Amino acid sequence: MKMISAIIKPFKLDDVRSAISEIGVDGLTVSEIRGFGRQKGHTELYRGAEYQVDFLPKVKVEIACQSDQVERIVDAIVSAAHTGKIGDGKIFVTQLEHTVRIRTGETDLEAL
Repeated sequence: MKMISAIIKPFKLDDVRSAISEIGVDGLTVSEIRGFGRQKGHTELYRGAEYQVDFLPKVKVEIACQSDQVERIVDAIVSAAHTGKIGDGKIFVTQLEHTVRIRTGETDLEAL
């Protein structure tokens, strides 16, 4: 089992959700987050005053899946979230050791 965590631009969330649904993935978790990478933030002008925005708004999408689904899911996220501009985001794939469905007590693959 794997956990896919994708950090994307907020306006790309609907595109990513649609792409994930089209390949048959029926569960994901979304969190609104803030951060920066190579962008290092930017300067904005508000009411004549200039200020530095160090942490940019992003969305984190997390998907727990079977190991054989990883490449299809990653490809779907990349194609849906890509704009070609700096700040498109990153995808992290990590190993899931154990999963439990709280309601039924099912574990591991049955819990996904």
